Amino acid sequence: MITVAVAAAVCGVLAAIQVYAGEDTVAVAGTGTPQVVTSGSWKMTLPLGLQADAANIPADNPMSDDKIALGKLLYFDPRMSKDKTISCASCHLPYHGFTDPHRTSAGVGGKLGARNSPTVINRLFSADQFWDGRAESLEKQAHGPLVNPVEMAMGSHNDVVGRIKAIKGYAALFKKAFGDEPITMDHIAKAIAAYERTVVSGNSAFDRYLAGDKDAMSPSAVRGWELFNGKANCKTCHASFNFTDENYRNIGVGMDKPKPDLGRYEQTKKEGDKGAFKTPTLRNIVQTAPYMHDGSEETLAEVIEFYDKGGVKNPALSADIKPLNLTPQEKRDLVALLEALTGEVNNMTPPEKLPQ
Repeated sequence: MITVAVAAAVCGVLAAIQVYAGEDTVAVAGTGTPQVVTSGSWKMTLPLGLQADAANIPADNPMSDDKIALGKLLYFDPRMSKDKTISCASCHLPYHGFTDPHRTSAGVGGKLGARNSPTVINRLFSADQFWDGRAESLEKQAHGPLVNPVEMAMGSHNDVVGRIKAIKGYAALFKKAFGDEPITMDHIAKAIAAYERTVVSGNSAFDRYLAGDKDAMSPSAVRGWELFNGKANCKTCHASFNFTDENYRNIGVGMDKPKPDLGRYEQTKKEGDKGAFKTPTLRNIVQTAPYMHDGSEETLAEVIEFYDKGGVKNPALSADIKPLNLTPQEKRDLVALLEALTGEVNNMTPPEKLPQ
């Protein structure tokens, strides 16, 4: 069970901050103080702007410091790949917003995947994973890349377990995290997922602005926030404190290709899901270029141009995607807002050494 505690009070109240966007008024939840996520006896103070009651921690994988520490080692350990060269961090680099600076990532033998690596940041607040939502949890997600032939390319999950068991230094760490239970793929995935849930970002200039520091954002970013909630209509998909509604939409990316990636449709087989992909968080978006599920847009300015023209027309295009007719200044203001979403990231420093 996840519970929420408020670390401190500002004016002794939980406030709702009213932000005026042209003629519209958008209510944004805010407290002006960090909140605390707890899982059993474990606690983590979230950066300003994040909401503890939105944390997604499965009942069968409670958090603990030992499990998180183990998961961090596994996340950064390239020995879990076939040739011992690729780790989770190879495609989700901490110093690149936990994504990859290339359009698609290179796995074992330099083989390239088909999609851009999504960020690990703030996955604490998400259930379904991957661009197409094919994994129902971080635990399920951790299974996939290990045996994907273009990623870590292990022959089977049993091979992964055997590789970890052969590293003597891991035995004591698994015992601390899981007691006397044997090392299993389930435990490996749970440990990695536990670590990933601590990779959160908040306390950005935007969060401080909402908390009452009206000098935290530039005038351009403030105008961008008004556009975000008004003319640009970004709020429809990039909703809530984490700037995503966790839903799937076709915005037209790649739909003009001879054989487009059909995204969510491949999981659901629903016509309305053709070409639909998960709405990503906008937090720390400056660090996660290139953009879109195929990495086709190199800069935020290019992304805004894509939305301004109304995406790429196709039969399944979301009704939310329409031409925006933004001015050059309005486009710059939106970029300024996105830059203001860069916050502090927890637990991103790689371990000094790995178990031997």
